[in-house]
Amino acid sequence: MNNYIINLGHKLKSIQPENKKMLIGFDGFIDEIIHAVDKRQDSNTFTRIETIRDLAKRIEKASGLSTNIELYPLQQKIGGNGPIMCNALAKHDVDITYIGALGVPNIHEVFYGMPKNVKLYSFANSGHTDAIEFNDGKLMLGKMSSLNDVTYENLIQAVGLDKFVSLLNETDLFAAVNWSMIPYMTDLWEKIYLNILPLLKVRHKKPVFFIDLADPEKREVSEIKKALLLLQKFKSHFYVVLGLNKKEAYDIASILELGNEHSSLQEINQSIYDYLNLDSIVIHPVDRSCTIVNGTYYEAMGPLAEKPKLTTGAGDNFNSGFVFGLLLGLDPMESLHMGMATSGYYVRNAMSPTYHELSEFMLNWGNGNI
Repeated sequence: MNNYIINLGHKLKSIQPENKKMLIGFDGFIDEIIHAVDKRQDSNTFTRIETIRDLAKRIEKASGLSTNIELYPLQQKIGGNGPIMCNALAKHDVDITYIGALGVPNIHEVFYGMPKNVKLYSFANSGHTDAIEFNDGKLMLGKMSSLNDVTYENLIQAVGLDKFVSLLNETDLFAAVNWSMIPYMTDLWEKIYLNILPLLKVRHKKPVFFIDLADPEKREVSEIKKALLLLQKFKSHFYVVLGLNKKEAYDIASILELGNEHSSLQEINQSIYDYLNLDSIVIHPVDRSCTIVNGTYYEAMGPLAEKPKLTTGAGDNFNSGFVFGLLLGLDPMESLHMGMATSGYYVRNAMSPTYHELSEFMLNWGNGNI
């Protein structure tokens, strides 16, 4: 029994979430969830390859030869860091505008699965991801040339300058995620800084600006540094939060020469926080999460699922829970638990929780019933 988590579950039940406004962008993917077939018993039954290591061994055996690996599609679903994060936050009955690569001239039908409280704008065609799921992780095989059209100019043409300024002036959360997949995201951020920020009012309580790099390993070091250092400039109008998974955090630390694989999670978090001078850095490994806010380090263990039903999107669900905790006025440790409860529910149920389901999950977690 964990009384802290139980008390937090009861606290959530006592809070009536205010009608927060959110603006999220700018990617968009159709995710095809897939299992790799190991042995097929008949036309309807098979066992799957359980781990990435097992798949790697099979591929290695084919070196110099050839092999066939059957991929079995389970479902098509809303994909991309932005839409998944949006979908999770929409479960809390908030007012969301999503702007991104959802299809042109018509929005792809899969995105109409978003809740009715999400208003959609699209200015590019979506990417496509084959997400091969395993017990120890997932392989994301992406086709994303259409994301070259995710530009500042196309955004403004689709939404309108005045409307975009109005949305940012009214929002409590501005999330711009999946930087690594969008070639012109840094340019988009820079033009928002140069052209839009001077038109925004400075509010006493700054809205949250949340950024997720989404595995930047394939991008050039100079590009990564430019994007990260640009984020400081948004602090004049926003409370700037950078979200990273463990791999991304260690990659960034290595790129910035701030640490290596032998550094502790706290050392990595602190070094990135000190270097970038943002309001918060939050890192979410699989079994825990940590953040630094106002120079103070927080770390908490999560409800690890041994056999998750769905892992694609777990990080985005963590991000949604964490930032929603901040918007509710929860402290950093409580917000970490909000993020881990959201992702914990998601991987066990293959869907994001409503606010009621989230508080119930927190109580079950605290009582050791999950």
